[in-house]
Amino acid sequence: MLKFFKTMEDGKIDRLEAYEDGCWVDLVNPTDDEIDDVYALTGVPEEMLKAALDEEETARFERDDEMFLCLLDTPIITDMDDGDVYETIPIAIIHNGKSIITVSLRGNSVLGDFISNRVTVDTALHVSFLLTFMMGNAKRFLSNLRQLDKKSQRVQAELHRSMKNQELIQMLGIENSLVYFSTSLTANLNVYNRLGRLSAITGNEEYQDLFDDVVIETRQAMEMCTIYRDILSGTMDAFASIISNNVNVVMKLLAIITIIISVPTLIASLWGMNVPVPFADLSWGFWLLIGIAVAVTAVCSYFLIKSTNSIRIRTPKQKKRGQRGRGHHAADDRTSLSERKTRKGSR
Repeated sequence: MLKFFKTMEDGKIDRLEAYEDGCWVDLVNPTDDEIDDVYALTGVPEEMLKAALDEEETARFERDDEMFLCLLDTPIITDMDDGDVYETIPIAIIHNGKSIITVSLRGNSVLGDFISNRVTVDTALHVSFLLTFMMGNAKRFLSNLRQLDKKSQRVQAELHRSMKNQELIQMLGIENSLVYFSTSLTANLNVYNRLGRLSAITGNEEYQDLFDDVVIETRQAMEMCTIYRDILSGTMDAFASIISNNVNVVMKLLAIITIIISVPTLIASLWGMNVPVPFADLSWGFWLLIGIAVAVTAVCSYFLIKSTNSIRIRTPKQKKRGQRGRGHHAADDRTSLSERKTRKGSR
């Protein structure tokens, strides 16, 4: 999709029907014909125009005479059947000395704010346009990170109630999104370090202040992303331990049941041999055998359950606490013994 915009005298952006100098050319998932048209109108090489159409393209800054390319990563939200997926895609901001060209695979919410005039920007000032976009992009990262944190807390609450694969898959998706965000923020910050050395920014106090704010917001987003990743990683490890512990409990129960069932099975097997056995000639021998099997099974079950419940795994800290407790008890016993001896001597 190819559109033209320009800031008018009243400070608002209006859409144009054709290309003009000082306008903003917006390309969203362009076709080859649209790229050829923009190349013919602006003289920007096709390599620059197609740079942002590769989803795996890394953020970078290139400059050639009066033309420059600023390729940044921007967050997007994809609506899937399993829920929202947070990802990043590249977006290119190009200036050829006369106009601004933006290229992306999907519509950008920051540029949407420019078009709807929710954010004031001048298409004739390319540095101001770039810095304003960078600030809006950093705020989008922060907003999406907060949404990811809320989603993570909601999924964790569901996991506390029931251990389902769906919630675990969602947690894994959130962790993947945080990895994408962290990588993109680091790449964007590297580009900002290069932009910070431009004379167009360092020579203008207003631009310099805005650029410093962009760097601060980006660093804050990186710190938030690191914190959320660490918390989520610890949470995933904790839930993995809980699942493993639940499996161990189930296996323990199944093992106990198997051992208990084997007792009457053994008795029945012994009395089922084709040889003379006790109680074979008695009319009530079968019921006696059943009673013996039930009694032996009950006794074995009692001792087996009691022995398994008495097993406790003690950590080194718990052992030290136990030794300290025994030491305190021994000291108390010695103190009480000395007191009794003192009382006898006084008598």
